[in-house]
Order: sequence, then structure tokens, then C-alpha cells
Amino acid sequence: MSTEREKMLAGEVYDACDPELLEDLNRVKVLCQQYNNLLPTDFAARNKMIREILGQADEDTFINQPFYCDYGKHIRVGKRFFANFGFTVLDEAYVTIGDDCFLGPGVHIYCACHSTDPRERKTRQEWAKPVTIGNDVWIGGNVTILPGVTIGDNCTIGAGSVVTHDIPANSIAAGNPAKIIRTIE
Repeated sequence: MSTEREKMLAGEVYDACDPELLEDLNRVKVLCQQYNNLLPTDFAARNKMIREILGQADEDTFINQPFYCDYGKHIRVGKRFFANFGFTVLDEAYVTIGDDCFLGPGVHIYCACHSTDPRERKTRQEWAKPVTIGNDVWIGGNVTILPGVTIGDNCTIGAGSVVTHDIPANSIAAGNPAKIIRTIE
């Protein structure tokens, strides 16, 4: 028999009000609050704490405060990762971000999915889809990346875009929904 966490990470429908999941959510909310309250100039403490929150990060990971996430440990970032103010991740599934990626302010990544049927939504049943971002990607300010999206290597996503589908490598995409506007040769 699968736990609600196992169902969540497998992309199956799960109970979002499961006590074990709620305990983890609340623990990470406290860690994020502590991180967000650190002095912005205390780089060593910030990096140590962000590596405690995330599932994978290195000594060059830099996330400007405030930062918000649900579970943290499902977020894996590559080398030299940078995210500006207001980075928010609903990491009910894995979020994998490659090396040398830069995120503008207000970038949101969502893995959680909810039914469009209001009766089903009331049950608090949900599911999640992973998000993957390749190497050498620039994501502009106030971009929203929806569940299940993969963004290939060497992409640029224009500010204010809503990424609803996969973006192939070497693309510049923008808009709502984001569309490829140019390919990098």
C-alpha cells in the first residue's frame, strides 16, 4: 500500500490533507521564514540554510529573499544557480533545474494540479507533475511555469510569460501562453 507521499511523487491522486504531508509543509514553512529573516548580507548562513531546505544545491547557490516552497527537498538545482526576489515553488513533484540557470524576480514554478470540477476540488484530492529546466536557462521576471513542463537547455523565457507546455532547447519563448519566438542557432 502506498503512502500519500509516495502517491504524490508518483503523479497519482493523493490526499493533500494527509497529516504526514501537512507536518512536512509546516516544517518547511518555518525553515523558509527563518531563511527569509536572515540578514541579506549573511551569505554563509543563507547558503547553509538554503542547502538545508533544498534537495540539492551547492555552495554557489544564491536565492534572494523572500523565497517560498512547499517541501523543499523535491527541488534540485545545479551549479551556480541564481534566483531573484520572490521565487516560489510548489514542489509536490520534483523540480529539477540545471547548471548556470538564472531566474528573474517573481518566478513561480507549480507542480500541484487540482480538478476543474468544483465537487472534486472540495475533496482536497490533487496530483502533481514534475518540472524540469535544462542548463544555461534564463527565465525573466514574473514568469509562471505550470505542472509537467520541460524547458530545454539554452532557453530564454521572456518576462511575464506563462509556460504551459514544453519549450525545446535553444529557444526564446514569451507570452501567455508562452510561444517560441526565435530559435538560437
